[in-house]
Amino acid sequence: MQAQELPPALATALAGAEAAYARRCAGSAAANARAARVMPGGNTRTSLWNDPFPLCVASGEGCRITDVDGHTYVDLLGEFTAGIYGHTPPELAAAVAAAQADGINLSSHNTLESRLAELLVARFPSFDLVRFANSGTEANLMALATAKIVTGRDRIVVFEGGYHGGVLTFGDGGSPVNVPHDFAVLPYDDSDAATAYFASHGTSIAAVLVEPMLGAGGCRPASAAFLASLRRLTKDTGAILIFDEIQTSRMAYGGYQGRFGPCPDMTTIGKFFGGGLAFGAFGGRHDIMSRLDPRRPDAIGHAGTFNNNTLTMAAGIAAIETYLTADALDALFDRGETVRARLSTLFRDRQAPYSVSGLGSIMNIHGHGDRATDTALRRLMQFDLLEAGYYIAARGLIALSLPLGEGEISGFVDCVAAFLDRRSDALAAAHLRT
Repeated sequence: MQAQELPPALATALAGAEAAYARRCAGSAAANARAARVMPGGNTRTSLWNDPFPLCVASGEGCRITDVDGHTYVDLLGEFTAGIYGHTPPELAAAVAAAQADGINLSSHNTLESRLAELLVARFPSFDLVRFANSGTEANLMALATAKIVTGRDRIVVFEGGYHGGVLTFGDGGSPVNVPHDFAVLPYDDSDAATAYFASHGTSIAAVLVEPMLGAGGCRPASAAFLASLRRLTKDTGAILIFDEIQTSRMAYGGYQGRFGPCPDMTTIGKFFGGGLAFGAFGGRHDIMSRLDPRRPDAIGHAGTFNNNTLTMAAGIAAIETYLTADALDALFDRGETVRARLSTLFRDRQAPYSVSGLGSIMNIHGHGDRATDTALRRLMQFDLLEAGYYIAARGLIALSLPLGEGEISGFVDCVAAFLDRRSDALAAAHLRT
């Protein structure tokens, strides 16, 4: 059997599931065809694409979404971790409406930006000062630029499987659209490799940019020992340790660093801290961030028309004050731990060729086997879950939102169990392959 050839039973099951999806979601197919006339592949966000065409969603409310064909799904993807509030939360809508009534983008500083900054600085142990941006990608770009200028060094250490934005992608080693920094791409969660690299290159390293848990890289948490080693190595060499907490900041009131430590020199955040609108931020130690003070003769410039736009500032304030409390995030973390444990038990007891990784309310289902088999197993599950009314990412990502209750969670786990029973022959063939 060739390395990329699927077991016949799995190939047949997947072809049937894909055909059923195409018949059931004809409206999504038509929407994609229309979009393809004006966008490449009908797509402007690669992560949303899946064969034979992506679902086209018309509306959402709470923890549910409805597609253009009228099918309603429990949304377990949560906008790739950004949709922690669910859909149409009333407090956020009211905050945006009030800000709009007072004037959009007031051509100067406004009262909202300082309030949002105060709330964020109070939350994160590493934040003495903070600056706003329009996305996590921008936040990471500015954090790296600041670190290079402050240290006077050029090299940036990142890790295999890391994702820090569309131009800072290190799955399979890198991407041709990445910005041209001097990157050293090291193995993730490998303290020995990091120590060896710092021993020979430490004085040239400006910053280490790391996710405490790989997000797009499969929801793989770092060990405490690995992050502690990075903290020690950067302190010893004068490099700046940057935590990309754009996803993991939901792990607790103070993010991953607040729950587990250690405290980095800088942190980037984004996604849900804008209350559902485009947002990013980077912050850190006073001596680093003060280099962006425009009153200084050597100030680092940082522009952006929408950095302090009133709609995002207002939505972010309302989100933090209403939803992102310590109790709510702790409960969401515990709920995610329980879901992942239930799935793991189910896969183990059924001897299914699946596993689930993650931390707290973010997790990823993986298929076992070579890349083709892994992809086929995840796609088969996704198609069957969609037919049953549950929405996850094609790559297996799940990000729980605050409106999800025990009824939705239990229904999802039961649906996975039913899938394993329904597809037992195809899964058995894949299991024998691993």
